[in-house]
Order: sequence, then structure tokens, then C-alpha cells
Amino acid sequence: MDAATITTPAVLILLGPPGAGKGTQARMLEEKFGLVQLSTGDLLREAVAAGTDAGKAAKAVMEAGDLVSDEIVIAILRDRMAQPDCAKGVILDGFPRTTVQAEALDNLLASNNQKINAAISLEVEDAEMVTRISGRYTCAGCGEGYHDQFKKPAEEGKCDKCGHTEFKRRADDNAETVASRLAAYHAQTAPLIAYYDGQGVLQRTNAMGRIEDIANDLEGIVGEVMN
Repeated sequence: MDAATITTPAVLILLGPPGAGKGTQARMLEEKFGLVQLSTGDLLREAVAAGTDAGKAAKAVMEAGDLVSDEIVIAILRDRMAQPDCAKGVILDGFPRTTVQAEALDNLLASNNQKINAAISLEVEDAEMVTRISGRYTCAGCGEGYHDQFKKPAEEGKCDKCGHTEFKRRADDNAETVASRLAAYHAQTAPLIAYYDGQGVLQRTNAMGRIEDIANDLEGIVGEVMN
């Protein structure tokens, strides 16, 4: 059965820590199934730029230096999901983060006769993720990505792509910061894993392999739940 035959738009959630590859995989699923990736940060920026009622409310909160409430985020999400390009469905990246948000999302979907088709957890090994992320650096000239262990320049100190000899690292791509971010993610996400497992929509996939292999696994999951 083709994705276009679904009577209501599909709703998929990607769960995974920073560096697990959610953005990369979401873009591949977009192309494969005609879905739209929705991340909280992008939604807020678009709503503010568009000047919607929810966007104006979000702008006022952010300008005051406060966190945007769940109610505003849900309102922005409701407006975005009503757009024509979301007719086949959406992939939520970065939302919900708490069970309170998950319950609010369920209520929003129920009002539209929709449901969560799958909450997919990208499973990673923390120690390997620390190594993967903390070893990253880029060419200061062209932005080509490298890694201390997995992808060194062919000639030490010289970019393979443009020949530049200066490189840079993100300030937060260090072992201590990455380990802290992973711990925070697990603490926040563990209740969500249990929440969606209890609903019978949780799917797990190994996110430590090759990008192509992970993509194949995800395509199989999404194809099945969209049938």
C-alpha cells in the first residue's frame, strides 16, 4: 500500500540523543514517503516570522527571556500540521520531550482524528557517542568534516577538499559536555520510552551502524506502520 492511500496523515516521532542522526534520517524519510520533518526550533522561528497569533505569543515570551510554554508550542504545531504540505504526514524531531507534552500532543491529534503511528527510538551506545562527537572537527575554509579517529585528512593538517590548513571544533564537542548531554537526554527520555511502549507504538532501531543500514531499518518500520 502506498503512503498516499492513508486516510489520515501519519505522525512519526524520532527519539534519540544529539549526534544520533535524527536529522539525517528524517530527511531521508521525507524523500521516501513524502512526509514533512517538524522540529521545535524551526517551528518557532517560522511562526514568529509569519506573525501568526501563536507566533506573536512565542515572540513576546522569547523576548522576555522566558521559555515558550507547552500550550504555545502545541498551538504552533497545530497550525503547521494543518498546512497542505503535511497531507501525507509529519516526522516530529525534538518534540515531545516530556510525558506532559506527549499527553498534550495526544489530545491535539485526537481532535484531528489522528494518532501516533510510531515513536522510533534511535538506540546508541553512550561511550561510542562520546568518541564519535568529541572527535569531530571541520575545515575552517570549506566546512568539510573530519574526525580524529574515523576520518583524518589524507595529508595531515591539510583539507582534502580545498587544501586549507586551518581547522575548527565546536566548543561543545568535547567529551565532558557530550557525556553531560547524553545523561540529560536519557533522564528526560526514559519516561517517554515507557509512555510510548505502553501505547504499543514504540519501535527501536540500532543507530550505531552505517547511515544506509539505519535508513533501511527505518524505511522498513515506517513502511509497515503506514500500511
